[in-house]
Amino acid sequence: MTLTVPAGYAAIVTAAGRGSRAGGDLPKQWRDLAGKPVLAHALAAFAGFERVILVVHPDDMGRAIAGFAGPVTIITGGETRAASVRAALATLEGSDITHVLIHDGARPLVSEAVIRGVIAALQSGAAAAAPALPVSDALWRGQDGAVTGTASREGLYRAQTPQGFALADIALAHRLHPQDAADDVELARKAGIEVAITPGSEDNLKITFPADFARAERLLGGAMDIRLGNGYDVHAFGPGDHVWLCGVKIPHEAGLVGHSDADVGMHALTDAIYGALAMGDIGRHFPPSDPQWKGADSAVFLRHAAELAGRQGFRIGNADVTLICEAPKIGPHAVAMAARLAGIAGIAPDRVSVKATTSERLGFTGRREGIAAIATCTLLKE
Repeated sequence: MTLTVPAGYAAIVTAAGRGSRAGGDLPKQWRDLAGKPVLAHALAAFAGFERVILVVHPDDMGRAIAGFAGPVTIITGGETRAASVRAALATLEGSDITHVLIHDGARPLVSEAVIRGVIAALQSGAAAAAPALPVSDALWRGQDGAVTGTASREGLYRAQTPQGFALADIALAHRLHPQDAADDVELARKAGIEVAITPGSEDNLKITFPADFARAERLLGGAMDIRLGNGYDVHAFGPGDHVWLCGVKIPHEAGLVGHSDADVGMHALTDAIYGALAMGDIGRHFPPSDPQWKGADSAVFLRHAAELAGRQGFRIGNADVTLICEAPKIGPHAVAMAARLAGIAGIAPDRVSVKATTSERLGFTGRREGIAAIATCTLLKE
């Protein structure tokens, strides 16, 4: 987007921090978001400004020059956020710039409306202006994982950026109070500058934790990571008076033969999840040569696969299991089977389907020699 910005307005984008809480091998502002760095999204919002100053860590200077040199002035930041802003303000003093908007480079989704609101307040005579959202959630105090008290949310706001100021005023505020601060509004208020609150946006999130990347991807309409897996399993009939199918014990004239409990339906679904993760099959994770899995409840396998998906950042979107047999009858048990699978996998029952078909008396299932199962599942990146 390109704003129509009044003459004399500049933007400072701070990106000198290390952002370790966000995880990853790179500082959060340099990590990929919908095909380009987080910082690139933040800078794009200020393309219409007369001058844009980008403040980066010394270690990132080469990366910054390669990516943004030209329309953006790139400088090295200081030890603290306040020191980085002071360095940027110093490059603007003595120029024809009269006002400056200071933005956090880890906020890649700032909208034109939010920026326009800050500029409008300054144009209307406000000495300073910053976007914010009223706190709507209940507030607690806590210690050691327990609630120790409550606090009133009356008059509380969640601060956002960009925060706008007259250049001379905010430069003086930084000189008068050189210590670090949470943001530039804090320093402005210490200098006696009144700050107007302008409308913020829920989408103007600050990337702080790993989950924030997934949320930002969704808001940007970035490509979703959807995985599809399928599984197939067969077990022969043998001695016994019941079978285990999808976690439900069903009386039958024969049992199913297998190293574990031979739950063919649960095995197929487990393999479908492993397949969607590109992590092999049950045999890789629970070798049949290992005696500890002799007669094991197949819920152990399915639970492991579901938990493994969760650790990889995926949730199960849906699962569909088809049992292929002449007998026993599956219909009377299908709802209970779906509920059992859902409980083991940790998902809602309405995301699991269990159904059955016959092979029209053809093949080994038609001859009642055993049962086959086919399963499909989708995994969605959280």
